Amino acid sequence: MSAPSYRFVIADDHPLFRGALRQTLEAQYPQASIVEAGALEDVTSLLEKDGEVDLILLDLTMPGMRGFSGLMYLRAQHTGVPVVVVSANEDPQAIRKAMEFGSSGFIPKSHGIEVIREAIAEVMLGNVWTPPDVDLSADDGSGDLVQRLSTLTPQQVRVLMMLSEGLLNKQIAYELSVSEATVKAHVSAILQKLGVESRTQAVIAASKIEAGQWQMNGENVETPDV
Repeated sequence: MSAPSYRFVIADDHPLFRGALRQTLEAQYPQASIVEAGALEDVTSLLEKDGEVDLILLDLTMPGMRGFSGLMYLRAQHTGVPVVVVSANEDPQAIRKAMEFGSSGFIPKSHGIEVIREAIAEVMLGNVWTPPDVDLSADDGSGDLVQRLSTLTPQQVRVLMMLSEGLLNKQIAYELSVSEATVKAHVSAILQKLGVESRTQAVIAASKIEAGQWQMNGENVETPDV
């Protein structure tokens, strides 16, 4: 029986680490097709041309990611493509957030090759993988915001990201090739789904995703950079 042929995307802005991951995948899946990307824009362009990808290995700090926003956008735009975060950040809260935003796994970069292989194999079987010592059930008080964000459509996620960049409705309309009326409708829907009254409050919610800041016991708690 021939070995299965998979298509992987390695998304990381460090060529040496991309090379190490490529070698790992080539040894584990000799028949696999492997594509490398160094920015979120490269990943989205690749998926728009051909969404037949079996797994994306995603770094959270490469250009265009803006914290968890890039992960949230990929998961909203390409729901059928599994994403595994491979990050230098080993903070348990960051791992929990990545999983809540739809990642199929979280592999710290400090882990050895054998552990990385085990994690990828587990995800390719349709399971999830995170470091065994991380409690995914811990509650940091951000569940409501995450749940509300998860109700946004792919286009609404994109509009929210553009709002957080400070773009005006007409600029967003130009970028998305839609009418200003359509953008206004998206903004209204975003405000309603997030339970806020202004685009400023919506941008604040978006900034929490980007900065890793979450409401806990009435105070903002900031996670390390991801």
